[in-house]
Amino acid sequence: MNGADTAWIIVATALVLFMTLPGLALFYGGLVRARNVLSVFMHCFAIACLMSVLWLVAGYSIAFGDGNAVWGGLGKAFLLGIDADTVSGTLPEVLFFAFQMTFAIITPALIVGAYVERVGFGFVLLFSALWMLLCYAPVTHWIWGGGFLADGGIFGDTGVKDFAGGIVVHETAGLAALLIAIVLGPRKNQTTPPHNPGYVMIGAAMLWVGWFGFNGGSQLAADGGAAMALTVTHISAATASLSWALWERIKFGKSSLVGIVTGTIAGLASITPASGFVGPIEALIIGAIAGILCQEAVGVIRNTLKIDDTLDVFAVHGVGGIFGTIMIAVFGAGSWAAQLGGLVVVGVFTTVVTLVLIYVVKAITPIRVDKDTEVQGLDITVHGERAYDHNS
Repeated sequence: MNGADTAWIIVATALVLFMTLPGLALFYGGLVRARNVLSVFMHCFAIACLMSVLWLVAGYSIAFGDGNAVWGGLGKAFLLGIDADTVSGTLPEVLFFAFQMTFAIITPALIVGAYVERVGFGFVLLFSALWMLLCYAPVTHWIWGGGFLADGGIFGDTGVKDFAGGIVVHETAGLAALLIAIVLGPRKNQTTPPHNPGYVMIGAAMLWVGWFGFNGGSQLAADGGAAMALTVTHISAATASLSWALWERIKFGKSSLVGIVTGTIAGLASITPASGFVGPIEALIIGAIAGILCQEAVGVIRNTLKIDDTLDVFAVHGVGGIFGTIMIAVFGAGSWAAQLGGLVVVGVFTTVVTLVLIYVVKAITPIRVDKDTEVQGLDITVHGERAYDHNS
């Protein structure tokens, strides 16, 4: 056990939780209508609580248990056999558990952005629970838990390279978000602008800071690798913010606050899988492309495909994560077969599991609120609370 590594991962764990609570909640909450902001906060907060419990019960064991190449098993359910002195690498295993728990929290929380303003709360909880256990945790095992996509698996000595979650987090959440948006159908009102761009900026800034724990912490050590991951994360985020704002100015004549901070998230998502394998120059390139690529993806999803992925989860997180995963091969840090193969395998698995879960959960609890509830807003009708005047 290494004291410096332990101290850093304790901090990183707090930073990644900070990404969901309050970062993602504010980022998403500011983008919706005023009558739905509390429901977004509720979704993020409840998911954080539920995923924490389920990660203890079975999620961690499925992802990092000593099962087989496909399934981690339930040998570590409830952290059985693990105490304060149990070591994982240079860390207490209970700390590794906690650090990975924060990833299991934010991944289903990212999906929230696709269905806000029209989804049933029961569906949110039941779908998120099953999806984390049956989709996220197995994929985590395949790539990070020594499964069949890792080094020594089906792609040989050089397995799928995903430093902090381009596939594990962003591809899975992005695809799930897109599929739910398609099944749900569009909102009744898609024209009302974000009620509080200030919340959006504050939330994005919190996500940016928290992402240092997300990517820097994924080194699982207090060393130069963690420092480089943190640095390239920052450079990509800054560059993507600028390229998004510039592209927005070229296309529409104005650069918006919501636009520039969405570019930040695009840069962060795109560098995530590559952050342990590239340097600052590569980070500049990834960020510069990501700001434009993800902005164009938003237009395709919204305007060409007419899919109401409310807060552009797939266009920003999904496309960004997939792009960053491919760039690992472009820069020679991973094999093309493994990077593309991993994307395909996980993409197909995520699509099948997500669709099955949508329809199973939909049969148990309504996926969508009724028209009157949607018009009045979910805050007062579902949760009995109101943050702003009802007419705003």
